[in-house]
Amino acid sequence: MRKAKLLLTVVLLLFVGLTAAEEKYQKPPKEVLEVLNAPITPSLGISPTRDWGILTEFLRYPPIADLAQPMLRLAGLRINPKTNAPHSEYYFVSLVLKKIPEGKEIKLATPAGARLGYPDWSGDGKQFAFSNTTPAGVELWVGTTAGVVRKLGGIRLNSAYGTAIRWMPDNKTLLVQTVPAGRRAPPPAPTVPAGPNIQESAGVQGGAWTFQDLLKTPHDEKLFEYYTTSQLALVNAATGAATPVGKPGIFETASPSPDGKQLLVGRIHSPYSYLYPEYFFAKEVEVWDGAGKVVYKLASLPLADKVPTDGVRTGARNYQWRPTEPPTLVWVEALDSGDPKQKVPHRDRVLMLKAPFNGGPAELIKLEQRFSGLQWGEKDGLAMVADYDRIKRWVRSFLLNVDNPAQTPRLLWSLDSRDRYKDPGRPVFRRLPNGRSVILQTGDSIYLNGQGASPEGDRPFLDRFNLKTQKSERLFRSGAKEYESVVALLDDSGARFITRHESPSDPPNYYLRTASGPATPLTKFPDPAPQLRRIKKELVKYQRDDGVDLSFTLYLPPDYKPGTRLPTVMWAYPLEYNDPATAGQVVGSPQRFTTIFSFSHLFFLLQGYAILDDATLPVVGDFETVNNTYLEQVVGGAKAAIQKATDMGVTDPERVGVGGHSYGAFMTANLLAHSKLFRAGIARSGAYNRTLTPFGF
Repeated sequence: MRKAKLLLTVVLLLFVGLTAAEEKYQKPPKEVLEVLNAPITPSLGISPTRDWGILTEFLRYPPIADLAQPMLRLAGLRINPKTNAPHSEYYFVSLVLKKIPEGKEIKLATPAGARLGYPDWSGDGKQFAFSNTTPAGVELWVGTTAGVVRKLGGIRLNSAYGTAIRWMPDNKTLLVQTVPAGRRAPPPAPTVPAGPNIQESAGVQGGAWTFQDLLKTPHDEKLFEYYTTSQLALVNAATGAATPVGKPGIFETASPSPDGKQLLVGRIHSPYSYLYPEYFFAKEVEVWDGAGKVVYKLASLPLADKVPTDGVRTGARNYQWRPTEPPTLVWVEALDSGDPKQKVPHRDRVLMLKAPFNGGPAELIKLEQRFSGLQWGEKDGLAMVADYDRIKRWVRSFLLNVDNPAQTPRLLWSLDSRDRYKDPGRPVFRRLPNGRSVILQTGDSIYLNGQGASPEGDRPFLDRFNLKTQKSERLFRSGAKEYESVVALLDDSGARFITRHESPSDPPNYYLRTASGPATPLTKFPDPAPQLRRIKKELVKYQRDDGVDLSFTLYLPPDYKPGTRLPTVMWAYPLEYNDPATAGQVVGSPQRFTTIFSFSHLFFLLQGYAILDDATLPVVGDFETVNNTYLEQVVGGAKAAIQKATDMGVTDPERVGVGGHSYGAFMTANLLAHSKLFRAGIARSGAYNRTLTPFGF
């Protein structure tokens, strides 16, 4: 009996010891760890005057200590209360100035343990400003092209919400959001609730989206106000002297007019919602003078809790300054009560009103479909306006002369939003001395920078586009055995430009190019992970049983022996299309430099798996009924992909996994539930409730 008691005691002690032991974080295998720790290739940003650039290197993986920081989830935001900044934000660890085109480099003397925000150039290209997040808060720093950087003391930025740093048009002053002076300790959580948690319904029928990190209690409301409330201030970049502007508020936007004399301000205020994030909250949209006095109220927008599904709020939206004129407001208004189901001749209109904002606004254009973008030219009253037809999945772009309302808008492009092969590209912009970005114009032409999708994969291009004839002249196109994209033009003629070049064997580097002649290297970054060059990849095309063309990029692990059948992971994200021809277009490029970072599925390659990456799983059909055949189309696409990889002698069909993110996670769950093709799945950050499709999630 004594022996039995002793044995029981030992067993209990062992059990207690096992349950109390601290579990350590596990490290991946050596092959994976080496790639995880490989340095990251810097990125190059060009100054407005195009004679300097800044090489930025961000931290590939934040330490556990960063992720363990306290987090407040408030109205769709995730805030670190210690720093009054976003939680788990990406940051840069080094900045290097680079002279263009000579190539001279100056490493900037940033503080030890720097957590830097992206540098923002002044409009004259002589200075730049950036933030540095410390355990005590967010600092404001400025630098010059002489390579000198310094902290502006006594300023604590509030970057939890809105834009914390913005240059004024004089290129000497910064408009910043600061933590209000004398702010007291955060509101304590109540030990006893003041009353019940009540949510009321207005009794109006309608669908509602679901959102994460919402407000839940009156205490949450107080915390939201506490951490998002900022004091606007004008800061002299030379002396650091700060002048408050107006009263503290929750600023969705605070944008200086092109002459710097006024501010366009969007202020959020209560009542708040427990069902919607901050974007839907009530707000006042106002024009302030330099002292913060309201000189014009554009709109008082109520809580947008009754917006129809896939609709927009009524009243002014997309409000902005015209960048090339004295204070001139431009905004968009719905003509269909924001309801996409209404049958109306026009859904939106674009309006413009000049200072001193007397009288009614001028109507620039009425749009048959929903407004989807406005881009300003630098002269001749040029503006490009786009609309989008959600039923047909169709996009159009119109050319306006806003200085001549009698001139009929001209249609520039009209195409299926999924048609990558016909995409004309995006206008190239320049930054004006007042800090505003506009479409670069030279004579009657603009420049278009595009991905250049083709049946062989993406081949980026640069075109000169004549606005009068609407004809394009191709200035550059990436080679077929490489991937090279235009980063910036170095002159208005398009004769010189900077590209970012890479290939399966060459790491990304920047080059100075001319329309004709050899390229001159600007950087010589080494291969950060040479062992990945033993990975092979190729673009593979095949068909679904219904004849729709499909493709994937096949990745094979290092030192793969042909004919060996491997466990395989298929990674995909389904998309909806109008027709089979568009659905069958090739996505991506096999000529990209293989690199693995973040939580990439490509890490499976280092453990001997094959990867079918970006496997196209199109769902083809009419907008209202396409999801009726969702299951059979995604299952059919997955079956075709596995069969093709099996026929190539690469995949063991009995050992295939599937993965995807968001809607790809929804796909993963359905493929596991409705087919016998896969042994396992990774459903990352899934959006699963499609009950109301096609009306919303």
